[in-house]
Amino acid sequence: MKKISILALIVILSKTISAQQDAMFTHYMYNTLGVNPAYAGSREALAVTALHRSQWLGFPGAPVTQTFTAHTPMKSDKIGLGLSVINDKIGPMQTASVYADFAYHLKLNSKSKLSLGVKAGGNLFNATLADLQVTQSNDVAFASNLQSRFLPNFGFGAYYYTQRFYAGLSIPKLLENRFETNQISGSANLFWEKRHYFVIAGTMIDINETFQFKPTALVKITNGSPAQADLTAQFVYNKKFALGAMYRTNSAVGALLGFFLGEQLYGGYSFDWSTVNKTGRYNSGTHEIMLRYDFIYRDKAKIKSPRYF
Repeated sequence: MKKISILALIVILSKTISAQQDAMFTHYMYNTLGVNPAYAGSREALAVTALHRSQWLGFPGAPVTQTFTAHTPMKSDKIGLGLSVINDKIGPMQTASVYADFAYHLKLNSKSKLSLGVKAGGNLFNATLADLQVTQSNDVAFASNLQSRFLPNFGFGAYYYTQRFYAGLSIPKLLENRFETNQISGSANLFWEKRHYFVIAGTMIDINETFQFKPTALVKITNGSPAQADLTAQFVYNKKFALGAMYRTNSAVGALLGFFLGEQLYGGYSFDWSTVNKTGRYNSGTHEIMLRYDFIYRDKAKIKSPRYF
């Protein structure tokens, strides 16, 4: 049987388990659709993004997360459609989510738009308790694996953007679903989805003809947990390379490296040092890689108009 960290065991043995904060990403500025459906269609291309995150490498039971998002404008620039898929695993617990996104874009003036969006889908939760190594043999609480039914959910968001600035507010999961089970003695609720609130913002500033400065921020708020903010500053060189730093309140600091291959492909890598689960003492750090590709331009003129977000 597989061993698991003390951290994960504490989570499993809790009488009532509330879902942790939604999966965090150092490349959150490239994973906007995952938290705000109003972003769908804003890049004026069929944009596909894949992201993998291995948190606290070498720490047993540490989180591992993959996401895939795709979104595109429709024939009318006012409509955007998207798809968000996430697989999140921590210890013996795994959550898979699939959501469809719809956005309506309102042109405020020649330089700015306001988009309103909704997302609908759901989550599937399971825990491989039977694979755990326990101190007490024949413990009925860990005798069998657990799997929830498909838990539907929906959310909404607002996204204001210009060519060089964006700001958004969203609640991607409005329903606080509970997965009830009698398999754990004394517990009626094994899994409880918490409502999360996200505030995002970012801008692009020209320093000179060669360098650009790209600060971004994301704030997560949920009941029962302290608010958490990700603050990131990136410098872009000659529209080919990006280098930056990230600070996550009461959690971690990180470094980001990105590269542009032509107008359509962007790739990024980041490394985080945890200030909670001490990197260097208990783990080898957090690694994250991402790729984004814009497949279809609506017309040649759009290629000449930079899309910074």
